[in-house]
Formats: sequence, C-alpha cells, structure tokens
Amino acid sequence: MTRRLALVIVGVVVATLLLAGAGTIALSAVRARADTVNDTRDYATQIAANIDELLDVDTAGIAGTEEGDRQLRLRMRILNTFRTVMPIDDLVVLVSDNKDLLQGDPLPSPITMDDIDPNAMRAGTTVSGSRDRVAYAAAPTRSPNGRLIVVVATRRIDAGLGPAVVLFLWASAATIVLGLLAAFLLGRHLTRPLREATAATQRIASGDLATRVPTPPPHRHDELTDLAHNINGMAESLERSRLLEQQFLLSVSHDLRTPLTSIRGYADAIADGTGDPVRAAGVIRSESRRLERLVADLLDLAKLQAKAFTFDMQRLDLSAAVHTATEGVSGARPGITFQPVTTGPLAVVADADRVGQVLANLVENAGKYATSKVIVSARAEGNWAVVTVDDDGPGIPEHDRPHVFERLYVARHAPERRENASGLGLAIVRELVTAMGGQVAAGAAPGGGARLSFRLPLAG
Repeated sequence: MTRRLALVIVGVVVATLLLAGAGTIALSAVRARADTVNDTRDYATQIAANIDELLDVDTAGIAGTEEGDRQLRLRMRILNTFRTVMPIDDLVVLVSDNKDLLQGDPLPSPITMDDIDPNAMRAGTTVSGSRDRVAYAAAPTRSPNGRLIVVVATRRIDAGLGPAVVLFLWASAATIVLGLLAAFLLGRHLTRPLREATAATQRIASGDLATRVPTPPPHRHDELTDLAHNINGMAESLERSRLLEQQFLLSVSHDLRTPLTSIRGYADAIADGTGDPVRAAGVIRSESRRLERLVADLLDLAKLQAKAFTFDMQRLDLSAAVHTATEGVSGARPGITFQPVTTGPLAVVADADRVGQVLANLVENAGKYATSKVIVSARAEGNWAVVTVDDDGPGIPEHDRPHVFERLYVARHAPERRENASGLGLAIVRELVTAMGGQVAAGAAPGGGARLSFRLPLAG
C-alpha cells in the first residue's frame, strides 16, 4: 500500500508540475508575442517620426546627383546604427520612387511585402503583427518633399522562460523528492494500523483470542479507529463465546452425567436384586424426564436459530397465561410462593404454546433462586403488554445482566446458581419472544432480587 500511495502522490505531483509548466509556457508565449509586437511597433514608430530629416537629401539641393546618392548611402549606414541602440534584430527603410513604389533593401525573412500592406502605408497606417516567431512593424512617414518613407523593424519573439527554466527544473525536482518523502512517511503512518490489524487478525485466527489491536487516542475519529475498535470487539466476542462454550459443555456434561449415573445405579441395583424395584423405577422415570427436557431444550434452541420454528399466531389473554404458569409450577417448589399480579385482560397476538413455554422457563428459573416468594405481574405500558418475574433471591450482578439471555450463558452468582443450569432456558426465552415481535430484559427487583421481563405488542 505504501508503494501504491507513493506512486499516486508522485504521479499527482508530476502531473501538476507538467500542467503548471505547460500552462506557464503557453501564457508566457502569448504574453511574449504580444509584448514583442507592441515593442517593435513602438520602436518603428519612433524611428519613423525622426527619420525624415536624416534621409531627406532633397533639402540639400543635391537630390538625384552623385553627391546626393553618396549622402543617402551615408545616412543609410548611420541608420543601421539603430540596431545597436534599440533592441531590434533587423531594420529596413523603404523609400518610394517617382511611381510611388516602395524600394530598398530586401525585407527580413519571413516578412513579405504583403505583410506590410503598401496600401496601408500610403494611407499612413502603421501595421504590426507576427509571422512564425518574428514580430514586425511597418511605420510610414512623409518627407518634406512628399516622398513616402516606411520603416520596417523586426524582432525575434523569445517565448522561453530564460533562466527561470533552470529554477523551475530544480524546483520540480525538489517537489518530486519531497513528494516521495511525504508519500513514504504518510504511507507508513497510514498503513501501520493496517499492519497491526493484519497481525492481530492472524493471531486471532490461529486461536489467540486474547489478542487486541492498540486503540488510537480518544480524540481520533476515522475509519482506521473504527477498524481497531471493531477488531477488538470481535476478539472480545469470540473470547467470550469460547468461554461460554466451555462453560456450556461443562454444565451440559454435568446435567447429562448426573441423571445417567442415577439411572445406571438403580438399573444395576435392580439387576442385582438388591434394590426396591418400585423406587428404582420412579427414579429412573424422573431422571429420564430430566434428560428429555434437556434434549428438548437443545433441539428447540437449534430450531430457533435455524429459523425452522413454526408459530401459530392467534389472539390470547396474557394475564390468563400468567395465572396458568404460576399455578403449574407452584407445586414443584414447596416453600416458594408464586404470586400472580394482573390488572385485567391483556390481549396480544402470539403463539399460546410458546408464550406458555416462555412463562414456564422464567417462573421456574426464578423459583430456583428465590428464598420464599416469586411475583409474576402483567400490565400494559403504552402499546406493550409487559410481564415481569421478580424473585427475592441474591439477584443478578449488573455486569451479568446484559448477557443473561445469551446462548450458553450462566450467570456468575453463588455456586447454587450454576446447579442444573445449562444456560439454555433463558436463551430460548429470548429467541421465542423476539420471533413473536417482543423484547426481553434483565434487571433488579424492587425487593433486591432478580427481575426478568418480556414484552409483546398489544393486539389492536
């Protein structure tokens, strides 16, 4: 990535320099052409304004004589000195003859007679312009005897930048070097978090779930910061999932081993003829139901997560379901009072069997940890029917509450909270309630115990 970034930055710098150079040269050429033409026009006009006295040999009374021609040639040589005085390359003076035709030295290349427009000269109009890379100007004037004199000046157009070209090249080279250095430093700075993230994800993929990416300062808010937080969050989630899986396997192994040990023990006793067959049959039946319930929970959770669970949604009274659930579990927990509290009928659209399963799981869970009482209440809150199950047990620590309904999670309370708890019952509750359009929550009961609740939309 650093190499690509360097190439992109250097490419942008070079393209910018080329565009800037080309634009500067083009503008300089246009400006140089215009300035050279204007300057040449001014020089030609100045020379023409003062040349009549220099070249007018008629005033000396010797025009057309040998002496007049000699003086004219002399004065033409003097005129050539203008080239050294003024910044012009060529200077030609054309003088009209008796037929008003312009005669004199040949015009400088590539200027032709058509460029200076003899008709414009006779009209007294100064003509200027450029051909190829030569600026020219033709300025007419009249001598006192009426002869037409035309001064033609030319100057080469220098559109280059001169010494500035060298400075421009040095500046360009320095800019490219600075661009390379900036690209290298910026590339290393920007890709360092990516390199750290790559190394961290490789370690996570190899099984080191404790790996974390260095967290940027809190004041930084960019995509790389989000990437670091997301990778750390993923690692934390995977690490917790592994711990939950290990905890689940230990718990399920215990739940399976205990009834299997009892079944095997009583079966051996019956086979040896040393046990009471009736008592042994009762224990075997009880432990078999326990195994059946655990396997059913596993199957239910698998179906819910695979979206293979079916629901028979119909209108039902949630308050009546609360009374049924408390009555069904009250006999299974001697010494624990299960108290239903309702304010009247609460109509919801849900699966009656699944609602009963949800209530049974919540009430039985509360009965495991309650000291003497479980209160199950149902009430309306806005557009929701809310059911809360409160116990007077040790409660749920605040750091455990967000995870109570997670799959395989067993809250870290006193050791008795872990007994016979595979972490499936509350996970099934969450999956069922969510599938029926509801929500679940865990908190603290007013009396100091645990409060587990769920809500379903009220029927319209």
